[in-house]
Amino acid sequence: SSSKDGIAGWLEDTLKVKVKAPPEKGKANKAVIKVLEKVLQLPKGSIEIRSGSTSTRKTLEINCDDKEKIYTLLPDK
Repeated sequence: SSSKDGIAGWLEDTLKVKVKAPPEKGKANKAVIKVLEKVLQLPKGSIEIRSGSTSTRKTLEINCDDKEKIYTLLPDK
């Protein structure tokens, strides 16, 4: 488990997010969403898991009108 929740960087085109919450009852999924909402400065409920809720690889939907803002807030590849 990770010592601190946060973005761990990129692996090719995949953004890596580390969380210390256990992968049970959706706890890790909630933690991943919380990290991304904080980093991307989005209101709660802006990010949903589209697929991979039981996998370590997830596809997320981010509801944001300003896509450029998202790219500026994410770490460089």
